[in-house]
Amino acid sequence: MTDSQPITGLRPGEVAPHVLLCGDPARVEKIAAGWDDLRSVCDAREYRVVTGWRDGVELTAASTGIGAPSTAILLEELVKLGAHSFLRIGNSGGLAPDLELGDLVITTGAVRDDGTSRAYVAPEYPAVADWRLVAALVDAAQRQGGRWRAGLTWSLDAFYMRNAVLAEDGSLASMSVGGYWPADGARRIEELRAARVLNCEMESGVLLTLGQIFGVRAGCICVVSDRTPWPGPAELDLDRNMARCIDVASDAMLALARDA
Repeated sequence: MTDSQPITGLRPGEVAPHVLLCGDPARVEKIAAGWDDLRSVCDAREYRVVTGWRDGVELTAASTGIGAPSTAILLEELVKLGAHSFLRIGNSGGLAPDLELGDLVITTGAVRDDGTSRAYVAPEYPAVADWRLVAALVDAAQRQGGRWRAGLTWSLDAFYMRNAVLAEDGSLASMSVGGYWPADGARRIEELRAARVLNCEMESGVLLTLGQIFGVRAGCICVVSDRTPWPGPAELDLDRNMARCIDVASDAMLALARDA
């Protein structure tokens, strides 16, 4: 393949086999801080992509934007360019009552509540993280210390419609315009919490599903940056422990690359 990819414009030789993903383009530089021979290879739409070297391993850091559709586009193009290991570093809402802001959650599998992954394969098809990436993340989290959990993640579309606020009487209420909510809105949150789903975000479902379909490694680690249901803006912290999340993910990816 010699032509550039149609959406990102990326070309062969610009992407490393091991890729650290994030949603926010501004986080790419934080992930790649301290890398050697760093070069920017893409800055198009929501996609910011850089490639460099750390500890003798070539790595790429890339932003997916928000949600499954843009994540799937980027993953398609990166795999076509030879990347084979993907690890998402993200923010998430905590569903499990015992999770605290700043805790890390290592996704072992995802509840596929997005439309994009269903366009690829039946909803019964599981979204499972690569066991080698999960093991590497667990090892790195244990070495570094601090609070972390491993388990299931709810991967959703429609951020405002699927989330909820906690009303004064303790009931769940819609975050959407005009209070719009389908009949199963509150029940969905309660059922997933009862089923021991730890956290929720918007990209792991399609990432893990396509990783299996494409025959590449895919994993996810997120910071608990807010709670579901949402108690209010005082309970939102997108940066708390993000540096630690990046460190754990980077150490895990480097260990995976060296063992390959």
